Amino acid sequence: MTPSNQSDSATNFAIRISVALVFVVTGVDKFLKSPEWDQVFKAIGWGDWFRYFTGIVEMAGGLMFLLPATTTLGAVLLSAAMIGAMTFHVAVLRQPANILFPGAYLVGVLLAYQMLRSKEPRNDGRRTIKRR
Repeated sequence: MTPSNQSDSATNFAIRISVALVFVVTGVDKFLKSPEWDQVFKAIGWGDWFRYFTGIVEMAGGLMFLLPATTTLGAVLLSAAMIGAMTFHVAVLRQPANILFPGAYLVGVLLAYQMLRSKEPRNDGRRTIKRR
């Protein structure tokens, strides 16, 4: 393995771990009896099952982001969850200013996914080249 490949591997690992850690921690937090999450999900009006479902989706998406074979599915799950959170903040809770965090998480997932995709080897063994 050349130094460049080692650097790419370390960078990819750091990106994967960062995304996974953020979403696994956020997902686990949904299972804890935090007054903040209780308040948000009560305001949504769908009951505790939806809070737990959201936590599972976030944890599953974060863990899927770790493995190259499931990164795309993980990115889709996490993106859908963040778009859903932003939609609920605007349409249901009437708190458009609160889309900041899910919006930042969404941008982070999309950027991380793009960075990983730009470094993936192609089927013919060559790397994909980002064009501007």
